[in-house]
Amino acid sequence: MRRAGLSLTHCRASRRAFSTHVPDPGCQLTTLPNKIRVATQTTPGHFSAVGLYIDAGSRFESPSTSGSSHFLDRMAFKTTSNRTEEQMADAVQSLGGQILCSSSRESIMYQSSHFDRGTPQALSLIADTVLNPSFLPEEIEAHRDAARYEIRELSSKPEQIIPEILHSVAYGGTGLGNPLMCPEERIDSINGSTLRAFMKQWYRPERMVVAGAGMPHEQLVELTDTFFSSLKAAPELDASNQQQPRARLSRYASFLYPNSVSDDSALANVTLGSTYTGGHHFIYDRSAEFNHLYVGFEGAGIHDDDIYALATMQVLLGGGGSFSAGGPGKGMYSRLYTHILNRYPQIDHCASFHHIYTDSSLFGLFASFVPAVKGRRGGDSPRDILPILVHQLSLLLYQPVPADELQRAKNQLKSSLTMALESRAVEVEDLGRQILVHGRKVSMDEMVEKIDRLGPSDITEVAQRVFGLQSGNKPTVVCLGHDDAASWEQVFQKYHVAH
Repeated sequence: MRRAGLSLTHCRASRRAFSTHVPDPGCQLTTLPNKIRVATQTTPGHFSAVGLYIDAGSRFESPSTSGSSHFLDRMAFKTTSNRTEEQMADAVQSLGGQILCSSSRESIMYQSSHFDRGTPQALSLIADTVLNPSFLPEEIEAHRDAARYEIRELSSKPEQIIPEILHSVAYGGTGLGNPLMCPEERIDSINGSTLRAFMKQWYRPERMVVAGAGMPHEQLVELTDTFFSSLKAAPELDASNQQQPRARLSRYASFLYPNSVSDDSALANVTLGSTYTGGHHFIYDRSAEFNHLYVGFEGAGIHDDDIYALATMQVLLGGGGSFSAGGPGKGMYSRLYTHILNRYPQIDHCASFHHIYTDSSLFGLFASFVPAVKGRRGGDSPRDILPILVHQLSLLLYQPVPADELQRAKNQLKSSLTMALESRAVEVEDLGRQILVHGRKVSMDEMVEKIDRLGPSDITEVAQRVFGLQSGNKPTVVCLGHDDAASWEQVFQKYHVAH
């Protein structure tokens, strides 16, 4: 691996071949000749953060590579062709900070937070684990056991496993419906060849962003060129064979088989579609402490301006646990608190959710409640709770949101977005993901302006689009516990919600 030894003079001279943009005050963006993008955010402090963000993840897995993202996540910072596992561990510890890998449905990130002087070492470790992994059989075997344990743990926690089931039902088990974790039946099939095939297909420089905060832009450009210049961009496809460009997941908003191509490098430029299907699924579990009911609909993708209305609707609905020591700042005046949690003692947890992706999103409500089983008082079945949830959606369709209530939700959304960026690690992750998503940094001022423009009529229009009678949008209903939501279609018909 090349060492970081280029001078700033050399960097300034070589940057004549680079494409540099200043998309947002305080943010600089440079595109290297191999199309990898380098972005930095000017922020004062003694601590720095740097990360590599890749347009990959479980959405991009095929049946032959299913589970690869999960294993790549866990196999990061292991043995490489340049470092043994012990040397890698020593180098990571010497940073004095935190270095990690995390995979999601639409991105995989390698990120480090460290003292300022540690940036060259951190990016060297990230480059080494991405470009030179050994994938030793014994290390993969050790992770197989860990993967089985993780799956057992996930399956025992309804609040974690049901969102996975919800995605699978909503998207028909493909694309965004692919599981985040390796399916149990695939664990023994994952090997070094599987992981390398996935990386060859999707780990390409035009699908990568290196983002940093707390270091000079020229330094990060120089380091990225040093460590990643060996990567070659995929050849451009003929325009007639390409679909519309697909954007990627944004951290901001998350708060709130391609065409047949034989060449793997060309395949990396092709968009993967994901079709929302909706549907219903029931998982019987007589040992469950609570019944769990999820209701979801397909919402707008990240590039759609309606995403701000949906994010505001999520805050407006709010919710949480049946007990909270917080006050108004925690959303205690949200509709699910005041209309449901404060009125139905059998409901232990009720909240809205909004999972946002590039070309789609999942918006909805869920509730966990005491089951109506023998020997327990005050319990309910999903058929009793479903009308309560659907009624809250119908209110957004047929009653304008009072101006003061809408303003409170907008203020809370803006403050949440702002406070999230107080963390240096979150700030650099947001920067990297935004460059992947939009090709630029979307400023806080721009987002605040779009949120401020929202009025009651905008909320009603977006609600009609997502779950109105004319939307043509089918609900996704998932139940886990003692009972199913019997005749659930009739509930939506009664409240004039969805198709």
